[in-house]
Amino acid sequence: SLVIRGEKNEQAVLCSKDKTYDMKIADTSNMLLFIPGCKTPEQLNADQASCNIIHSQIAGFSNNYWELRRCRPKLKKLRKLLMENPYEGPDTQKDQTLTFPNYTTEDLLNLIQASEEEILHQLQVIDACKIEGYWRILEFDYEMKLLNHVTQLIDSESWSLSKVPLCTCLEELGSLEPKEMIEHILLSYGRKYIDDGEVYFEMHEDKICRAIAQMLLQNAVKFNLSEFQEVWQQSVPEGMTTRLDQLKGLALVDKSSRPETIFLLKVEDLPEDNQERFNSLFSIREKWTEVDITPYIQDLCAEKQTVGVLLTKYARSSMQNGVKVYNSRRPIS
Repeated sequence: SLVIRGEKNEQAVLCSKDKTYDMKIADTSNMLLFIPGCKTPEQLNADQASCNIIHSQIAGFSNNYWELRRCRPKLKKLRKLLMENPYEGPDTQKDQTLTFPNYTTEDLLNLIQASEEEILHQLQVIDACKIEGYWRILEFDYEMKLLNHVTQLIDSESWSLSKVPLCTCLEELGSLEPKEMIEHILLSYGRKYIDDGEVYFEMHEDKICRAIAQMLLQNAVKFNLSEFQEVWQQSVPEGMTTRLDQLKGLALVDKSSRPETIFLLKVEDLPEDNQERFNSLFSIREKWTEVDITPYIQDLCAEKQTVGVLLTKYARSSMQNGVKVYNSRRPIS
């Protein structure tokens, strides 16, 4: 089945079960005729001795049709809607008042311009969870509190990061937080597997390091890079190694300042429209190397499109100290 999605102020898109298409009216020089009970030559019996002329009534005609072009699902709104009311834990007063909107899967299908599979996949990507039938995103401080409980338990029990037992986690931490929240944080930051009938999690080192970096960076406008790297390494669980490439699409290093600095720049906070995204990036920094800009435009690539194609279209390249850099094709106000 196909469904057309979009609110009144949005350009309509057509969605199948797993793909999204832009809809545009295309004119055709061949008039299309609508004939009830129309038969094609293949449907007529070729062996018929006498060929009769069939008189048909034309019910309607059209000079145009809808042209469908595969497009990126418009998923930015999904996070925005869920961030209207992030989940801060079971004891918060805010949840009792129910003045904030909550969304079911059905609500999201009506509001988001994407196919059902694309929406459900994105809910996984942003680590949303279902609470009492509604999709919610954990408030960042609460998420960090849960993660901290888990990493401290791993440390105190001297477990391997690749083999964290679900059952023991739920027993030990169940008195501090709801068990479904403990399991959700393990699913968000680890890979679930079964060994000898027991459920275990292999923790994702890069994701945990990235979350702790975000926690450190969100309270500072700019952070001295070498000091940050030192504090960051001290803050992550023992046995984990921090690397700057874990922060792609989350933070940006300013190599031109002395000393070098790092600041928070999240790709999800940037505009969804291609031109607006580039305008935003070039207003933050006039010239970008391909390595620096790639994490911030990768998600704009359509099917079979590369970052290089996007840069050719929206940016101008030049050489600076032997390095290729990109700046805006148009003046940025």
